[in-house]
Amino acid sequence: MSLYKRGKTWWVRFSTPSGQQICRSAKTANRRLAQEYHDRLKADHWRASMLGEKPRHKWEETVERWLTEKQGEKVSLENDIYHLRRAHAWLYGKYLDEIDRDVLDELTKSRLSDGVSNTTVNRMLEVVRAILRRAEREWGWLERAPHVRMLTQPKRRVRWLAREEAVRLLAELPDHLAAMARFTLATGLREANVVGLEWSQVDLSRRCAWVHADQAKARKAIPVPLNAEAVLVLRQQMGKHSSRVFTYKGLPVTKANNHAWRKALVRAGIDDFRWHDLRHTWASWHVQQGTPLHVLQELGGWSDYSMVRRYAHLSVRHLAEYADSLCKIRPVSTNSVQLGKEQGKGEIGAFISN
Repeated sequence: MSLYKRGKTWWVRFSTPSGQQICRSAKTANRRLAQEYHDRLKADHWRASMLGEKPRHKWEETVERWLTEKQGEKVSLENDIYHLRRAHAWLYGKYLDEIDRDVLDELTKSRLSDGVSNTTVNRMLEVVRAILRRAEREWGWLERAPHVRMLTQPKRRVRWLAREEAVRLLAELPDHLAAMARFTLATGLREANVVGLEWSQVDLSRRCAWVHADQAKARKAIPVPLNAEAVLVLRQQMGKHSSRVFTYKGLPVTKANNHAWRKALVRAGIDDFRWHDLRHTWASWHVQQGTPLHVLQELGGWSDYSMVRRYAHLSVRHLAEYADSLCKIRPVSTNSVQLGKEQGKGEIGAFISN
C-alpha cells in the first residue's frame, strides 16, 4: 500500500527503481495532500535512479534529519529549536536550492522588524548555516550552501558582580535559589549542570564532583573540585531528595533563571545581570585572585582558549614582571642627560643611550 495511516497522519511507502524502501510521514491528515506528497517524492527518486538527477530536499525534511542526528549530542538543542521556529515561516516548504542570499536576507529583515537584537538574529542564522553546511558537506543534499551574512554586533563586556553586590543579591534570593547561586559562585558550573546535579555525581569525602560528558557543553567530562563553600552548600541539601541535589518543596528544581530570580535582582538593585553571569563572576574572581588562564580553562570546562581570554584584562599579574623589568635599567645621570641634550637627543635619547 502506497498510502496508509498512523493515527490521524498519512504515511507514504514505496520502492525506488534501485530497490530502496522509502517509508516517510506525509505530516498531514488530508489524503489528497498526502497523495501529492507521495507522487512528488516517488518522481524525485525515479529521476535520481533513472536519469542521474539528485533528489531535491525541502527545508523541513532537512531540519528533521538534523534534529534527529543532534539528539543527545548538543546541550543547547532547546535554544536551537527556538531559533528554528522563528525561521520556520520563511523557510518552510522551500527546497534547499531555493534558499539563497536573498531569502536569508529577507529572513534577517523579518526578525529585525520584530524588535530583536542583532545578536539574537545571529544566533538564528548560525543554526540555519550549520544545517545548510551539513546538508552540503555530509549528506550531499545541496550542491553548495549559500553564504550566510551575519550582522555586526557590539562586543559585550563581561558582566560580573563585586563581592558586596553578590552578598546583597544572595540576601534577596529565596533559600533554594540562594543555595544554587552560592554553589555556582563556588564552582562556576552552568545553570543546567547545577539544576540537574545528582548525588551520584558528588563525592564529599574527596571534596569533588563531576559533570558527565553528555551533560557538558563541550561534550567532555568536567572534574569539579569543591571548596569549603561548595561543600557547605551540599551538606545543607543532604536528606532533601534521594537523587537530586537542589530541590524546592521536596521536588527537583527545573529552572533557576525564573521570576523569583528576576524579582530578587530588582530588590538588590542589580541591573543587566543573568543567571549565567554568576559563572562570569566566578571566573572573574578567579582571575583577580591570580588563577592562571590555562587552569581556569580546565576548571570551567571550556574547549576554546579564546573563551577564557575574555577575563585576561581583569588581572595584570602575568604581565607585572615584564613591566617591572624596566625598573632594572640603571638611572640616568645628570651628565648623561646634559650630553644627550647637547647632541640633540633630549632626555629620551640619553635614556636609551644608557
